[in-house]
Amino acid sequence: MPVEPSVILPFLLAVSLIELTPGPNMGYLAALSASEGRIAGFKAVLGVTVGLAFYMLLAVFGIAELIAAAPIVYGALRWAGVLYLLYLAWEAWRGASDASPAHTRVVDHKPFWRGLIANVLNPKAAVFYVTLLPGFIADGRGAFWLQALILGSAHLLIALLVHGLIVLGAARAGQLIAATSHAPALRRALALSIALIAVWLAWETR
Repeated sequence: MPVEPSVILPFLLAVSLIELTPGPNMGYLAALSASEGRIAGFKAVLGVTVGLAFYMLLAVFGIAELIAAAPIVYGALRWAGVLYLLYLAWEAWRGASDASPAHTRVVDHKPFWRGLIANVLNPKAAVFYVTLLPGFIADGRGAFWLQALILGSAHLLIALLVHGLIVLGAARAGQLIAATSHAPALRRALALSIALIAVWLAWETR
C-alpha cells in the first residue's frame, strides 16, 4: 500500500475538522446558496473543488511550497482574493433588491467560475497543502507524489461532501426566508457577510 495505513484515519479526521471550521469557502457557499439556490451552490462547489485540486497538484510537484514561501506571490494572491470577494459582495448587494431570488439557470456557469477563481486566489489553500500534507507522508512507502495524490484526493472528497451539505442547508434556509417579506434584507445581509469574509481573509492571511 503506497500510504502508511496508520496515518489514514488521523489524516481524515484532521481534514474533516479543517473543512468544518468556518472559512472563506464555507461562508461564500452558504451566502450564494441562500440567495441564488442550490444549483448555483453546487456549481460553485465544483469550482471550489477544481481550485483545491489545482493547489493539490501544485503541492504534489513542489510548486505550492514555492508560492507559499515567496512573499510577493503570496501577497499578490492574498490581496487579489480579498478584492475579488469584495467585488462579489458588491455584486450581491446590487442584486439584493430584485423582486425574486436570482436562482441560477442550468446554462449559467458563472457560479462555477466564481468558486474556482475565489479558491485559486485564496493563498490559504496553498498553505494548507504545504503545511499539512507532508506531515502524513511516510518514508519507505510510495513515492512522495503518489502519497500526496492519494491523501489529497481523500481531502477533495471530504471537502466535496461538507460543501455539498452546506449548499443544501443554506439553499433550504434561503427558500424559507424568500417566501417572506424579509427576502431583500436577507440578500443584503448575505452580501455583507461576503464582505466580512473578505476582511476575515485579509486578517487571517496577513
